[in-house]
Amino acid sequence: MIRTLAAALFSALAIVFLLPWLIAWTAIVGNPDFMYSMSMKFIRIGVRIAGIRFRVDGLENIPAQACVFACNHASNADPPVLVLAIPRRVSILAKREVFRIPILGFGMRHAGFVPVDRRAKEGSVNLDEVAKLLKSGVPLLIFAEGTRSPDGRLRPFKKGAALMAIHAGAPIVPTAIAGTPRIMPKGEWRVHPGEVTVRFCPSIDASQYTIDQRAELVERMEAAVAAALPPDQQPLPRATGEAEA
Repeated sequence: MIRTLAAALFSALAIVFLLPWLIAWTAIVGNPDFMYSMSMKFIRIGVRIAGIRFRVDGLENIPAQACVFACNHASNADPPVLVLAIPRRVSILAKREVFRIPILGFGMRHAGFVPVDRRAKEGSVNLDEVAKLLKSGVPLLIFAEGTRSPDGRLRPFKKGAALMAIHAGAPIVPTAIAGTPRIMPKGEWRVHPGEVTVRFCPSIDASQYTIDQRAELVERMEAAVAAALPPDQQPLPRATGEAEA
């Protein structure tokens, strides 16, 4: 409990007193790199205060060019661990509601994060905007299930990540994050100290798929992430005829 409160207090102070200065600097120089690197330092401190340890496997699978990281999502602890695990500045496809948080939402926009309406379907994101972001060299992190899993187990992937990667001709890196459901289960605000593992699976060349083949790409991405997860986070067998909407 004390760790959770300390981490929350540290994060709140950083957002209120430090992020505005970083946003101002970004507006002056027109480049978010310094704001991003400083934010990562503060996130790393917050993660340590909370007692979260993590290890990373498969860094060699990340291509040199900008790519789409398609990851499972089981906990609110996922985003801070993932941005620390990815060894370069990354944009995140995040729910639109987060961008309404004062200061934080403004900083996210300056960092190039992309808002998405989870109630909408594939057309909720401007594909040309995403393609421009990737072609500028900034990778994109997407929680491919569309929302957090209620029990930590992998849920069917939405088609959005595949659609964006195909449109941009960018590689996809299926990414599995394991251990966060025990650290911060859905519905809880308390952080339980523990270890998280992030695994980057071999990349998939989305340029080899057409828009009409996106379901095949989604199936391949989902299978890769499922295989990289521990048994307690792997998906349960689907009922006959069940399909992703």
